Formats: sequence, structure tokens, C-alpha cells
Amino acid sequence: MVPHKGNASTGVRPDRYRAALAAAEAVPKHLFINNKFVGAKSGKRIPVVDPRTEKTILEIDEGCPEDVDAAVLAATEAFVKGPWPRTAAVERGRMLDKLADLVEQHAEEFALLETLDTGKPFQAALMMDIPGFVAQMRHQAGWADKLSGQTFKHSMPVFAYTLREPYGVCGLIVPWNFPVALLGMKLAPALAAGNTVVVKPAEHTMLSTLRLAQLVVEAGFPPGVFNVVTGYGATVGAALVKHPLVHKIGFTGSTAVGKLILAEAAGTMKSASLECGGKNPLIICADANIDEAVGVLQFAAFTNAGQFCTSASRLYVHADIYDAFMAKAIKHTQARKVGDPFEDDTEQGAITFRGQFDKVMDLIQSGQEQGATLLTGGKSIGDQGLFIEPTLFGDVKDDMRIATEEIFGPVLCCMKWHNVDEVIARANATRYGLVAGVFTNDINLAHTISRSLQAGTVWINNCWHCLSPSVPFGSYKESGTGVEGGQQGIEAYTKCKVVMTPLTASPWL
Repeated sequence: MVPHKGNASTGVRPDRYRAALAAAEAVPKHLFINNKFVGAKSGKRIPVVDPRTEKTILEIDEGCPEDVDAAVLAATEAFVKGPWPRTAAVERGRMLDKLADLVEQHAEEFALLETLDTGKPFQAALMMDIPGFVAQMRHQAGWADKLSGQTFKHSMPVFAYTLREPYGVCGLIVPWNFPVALLGMKLAPALAAGNTVVVKPAEHTMLSTLRLAQLVVEAGFPPGVFNVVTGYGATVGAALVKHPLVHKIGFTGSTAVGKLILAEAAGTMKSASLECGGKNPLIICADANIDEAVGVLQFAAFTNAGQFCTSASRLYVHADIYDAFMAKAIKHTQARKVGDPFEDDTEQGAITFRGQFDKVMDLIQSGQEQGATLLTGGKSIGDQGLFIEPTLFGDVKDDMRIATEEIFGPVLCCMKWHNVDEVIARANATRYGLVAGVFTNDINLAHTISRSLQAGTVWINNCWHCLSPSVPFGSYKESGTGVEGGQQGIEAYTKCKVVMTPLTASPWL
């Protein structure tokens, strides 16, 4: 094993860190219901922990099922009696645009909050996460007045047509790895379609959602349209999923929790769009441009410290180029700077919370115990904080834990392959089917492999993580249900109603 050359800085960039603390202190620490910040009925608080130091920096109210009920009732009132679903669709779009403008104006503040909460590099939050939220809002704002039904040639003298109608109250359960960006993927289509929402942010990363609530008021959204209940999944999340007045659930998170949501949602037969885990394969063909592929691999595997549902997790390199490819991959991986996320040149920050850190380290240990070769990384960095070296394993077998379980950390499993049928079968031999990728200069081979891979998205060559609000994002197998993004994304937050009326004297049918 070659040791990682990077370090985790024990200090911080003081100006940015002070600004982040000030921004966090200014965020209300309560639930947001009916356009007001209100205390939780439980009287309990959730600590906000800085993953760089594992020190508690502040506390936020811990919601309970009674708070969920209050938020759902406010959202129901806003939908049934309030102006939002009866507002002209083009005006709803303008409201989404206004919220996007406000977030963009406060982009640096939101990036500071995301860095403080998640441990991700500030520059990544500023250049990816916040623009991602803004882009989602603007894209779906444009769809607000373009939702339309169809007319049909009926077999009888009847005029038949369809309407796309909002569900009503939607429960949005948001993960901790991209708090504001992934909220945008659900919030934008839900609001554009005329729904009202109750948001449950992850208990590890609540700050940006509460700050957004302040801007919702500033943008002029009616009371009850946007509500936030902070708390734990087992209490707040479960109550939201079970609530009979919530008619749609949007969720991003683990497959295990996604299955629980499906089971609970069955009790009220509510619709659920679930974006869950992945064990994503990247296939490097013998004719690939090695330097280009190695560069993309760093972005594919280690963005956000690998805490990304679309991260490359299983690397299959053709045997003819495996040694040359891995030599360069090791060199590039060792050169990544792991450290203070507030510094501009930091490429990888901290793991977001202790439980995830321990899971990643346990899987690294299991890889070594099961016989994989640790090529580089594999250790924690520094005396404080949740930093892990970018890690490459070689000689990985397909049945090892590191090759079958979603790691959600900066760990990549590297394997050789010899023929196309073999690598396709191995890439598909997983319960997941979120994304995949292939590197080749042969367009026919690219199409053969991409059409054979059981994944919702397949990236060919240099476009890994190329996500866009205009492009549908779905999955296969246990990676989820439903689609986010594009026209399908907003239609997912609507129901299809058929209306028929007799034609008694029509000149034609």
C-alpha cells in the first residue's frame, strides 16, 4: 500500500468560519409552520455538530408527531382554502423564480451553512449545491403553466379529456449529503404543480432549510404553503409518511429507509417517489483514453467525499490496461487535498457525521479482512474531525462487502475484466440500479454496454455526474421508484384525472 500524501488541516480559515458561525446563529432554531417559526411541542433539542471538530455549535428544536400534525393541518388549510392552488400557474412560476433569485443573492451565506453542516468544501457548495437549487426552481417555474392534459377519440359520442391536478399536501424528506440541492429537486416541482409541502430535513443538516424558510416569507408565499418540521426519521419522518392528509411523499435516502417508507405509505395508499442507494459501476474499456478516464474517475468517485448516491463505487478496468490505469489512478488519488472545507483548495472535506464515518471505516476494515489489496488510503486523518483518506482497493472480488454494500464514502473498489459479456453481467449483479458509466472510443461498444446496463442513467465517457433539471433522473431495482427532473419530474407531483361529457349534436366525432 502506498500512503496517502494529504493532510487534514487542524486549523480553519478564520474569516469564513466566523462568517459561517454568524450565519448559523442568525438562523431561527424552531419549526416553521404557517409562515411562522414556532417551538416544538416536545421541548427537546437536536445538537448541530461541526463534522470538522465533532463539537456541538448550537441546538435546534426537535419536532414530534404532534408538530407534524400541526404542519400538515396548516398545509391542508392552505391547499383547500388558501390562494396557492388557485393562483394562476404563470404566477406560481414567478414566485418560484423570485425564491430562486433570493437564494442566489444569498448564495455565499447558504454555502457557508452547507459547509458548516455537512463538512463539504465551501467552493463545492458555492459552485454546485446552491446553483443546483436555483436551477431546479427556475426550470420547474417554467413548467408551471405548461402542464396540460390530452383529448381523446372516445368509442362512443363522448368528449373525453385529462387534467393534471396537484395531490394536495406533499411530505418531502430530504437527506444530509446535499441538503438544499436535493430539497430543490422535490420542492420545485411540488410547488410549481400547486401543491403545499411539509419538509423534514435530515437531523444532521437542518440549517439551510430553516434559512430557506425565511426567504419563503420574503418571497411572498402564502402561509401554509411551505412548512418545516425538524426532527428524527423514526418520529417526524414516520409521522409524515403515515399521516392520512399527506397524499404524496418525496424521499431521497438509503434503500433501507426507502423500503420502510413504502411499507408505511401502503397504509394510506399514498404515492411515493423514492431516490435511494446505488452501487454504481464504471467500466473502462481497453481503447479508453487513460488520462481522461483517470481524471473523470476522481470526480466520479470522490466528489463530496463519496457521499453521493451517484458516486462511482465499482471500477471495472480491462485487463490489458489495468496496470497502467491503476498506476495513474493511485497517483491522482494521493494528490487529492483532504482538509479544512473552508479553504479554497480543499478537494475533500469531512464525513458529515460520526455514524457514517464509523460505517465507512468498518467497510474499509472488512475489505482488508476479506483479502482485497489496499492500494492507497484507508485511514482516518488528523487528531479531530471526521476525515478519511481517499481509498482505492485492488484485487476486489464481486462478493466482498465493499463490492456489494453501498459505502457512501471515499472508497473505490477496482477490478479487472476480460470480455464484454462478463463485465456487463458483473456490473448488473447488484440489487441496485441507479447510475453507471462506460469509457470507450467505440460508439457501437458504448451503445451495447449502455443499453445492457440495468441503471436509470448511463454516462458515456467524460460526463459523470452530469445532472440537469431538464433531464429525467430515475432508477432500476432497489435504487428507488419514480422519476425526478424534467416534465416527468413535475408530473410526478400531479394526478391524472379523466373528465367525460356527452356529445349530443356534434357535427363530427
